[in-house]
Amino acid sequence: MIFVPLPFVVALLLFILLIQMIRRREVTVLNPFFFGLIAAYALQSIVIGLRWGYDLKEVLPVQAVLAAAIASLAWLSFEGLRTGRSPLERPLLWLHALPPLLVAALVAFWPAPISLLLILIFAGYGIALIWLASAGPDALASSRLDGVVNSHRALQVTAFAIAASAVIDIIISLDFARSGGIHSGQIVAIGNVLALLVLGTAATVAGTNQSPADVEVDDNESTSQPSAEDTQIAASLDDLMQSRTLYRDVDLNLNRLARKMGLSVRQVSSAVNRVKSMSVSQYVNDYRVREACRSLADTDEPITRIMFEAGFQTKSNFNREFLRVTGMSPKAWRSRALETDEKTAKIIRLVG
Repeated sequence: MIFVPLPFVVALLLFILLIQMIRRREVTVLNPFFFGLIAAYALQSIVIGLRWGYDLKEVLPVQAVLAAAIASLAWLSFEGLRTGRSPLERPLLWLHALPPLLVAALVAFWPAPISLLLILIFAGYGIALIWLASAGPDALASSRLDGVVNSHRALQVTAFAIAASAVIDIIISLDFARSGGIHSGQIVAIGNVLALLVLGTAATVAGTNQSPADVEVDDNESTSQPSAEDTQIAASLDDLMQSRTLYRDVDLNLNRLARKMGLSVRQVSSAVNRVKSMSVSQYVNDYRVREACRSLADTDEPITRIMFEAGFQTKSNFNREFLRVTGMSPKAWRSRALETDEKTAKIIRLVG
């Protein structure tokens, strides 16, 4: 039975990811909800393996409560990237504990409507996550500008997974109603495989080379004509970036940038979208790539060191953004720059 060990393999991979996050001290670890979300995914995978691999129906209550908790944690994790406020200081935080608590209460006293409640929970949080993702990468103002594209893609993947869970629960409920759950094991098995692919994608986007064609601009903002205020803000931002080289800060995010300018996040984001026709992350990374280009042409420093000094924290983001701006890899760009310098020097010698 190929399915039996699969959920446990998923759990093992997720626990490995959790350990790697702690060792690397990623930004997400600073948000306890991301830590809790991955831990909940791992535990849920173990529960699924026990239920459908070994037919232990006693774990069904745990599976239901964990499912509700995962939906809440997913929202809290990504919504926490919108502001610089501590995740534990959010108003009405306790409301998001109600879904798993309500499911636990139904498990104890009235199990009948649990399936319907889970469908509503996943649908509600799925729609909320889709709404958050629709605002674009600049909405994740607390995410590092170096990796905000990856954070936004992870948000999109998670929103799809949460919304899809509601659909899967509906299918399982219909299967139990019509056939007594004959096909539910297969449905859960397929769903678990899909979850592995989806979660694997979301977990590794920060470490893989992505397409340089990143659509980061908010359509509503980019199609609007820039106002005089937008032009002034963009000019002030240019001066600030050039005079203080803020782009070198690997932890720079939209919140921090807005605070330095004494403006709101929306004012800065809108100005850059309308005047520069790009997102804030693209704008800052353009400065970083230009700085990297100068260093590649003028020095013999290793490419990795140049990457860090320019403000990038990961090689994948550096390569992606460098390709977007220059159309080639850093190594190829340096080679071409050296060839150009040699040709120029040769011409000067011939003319002299």
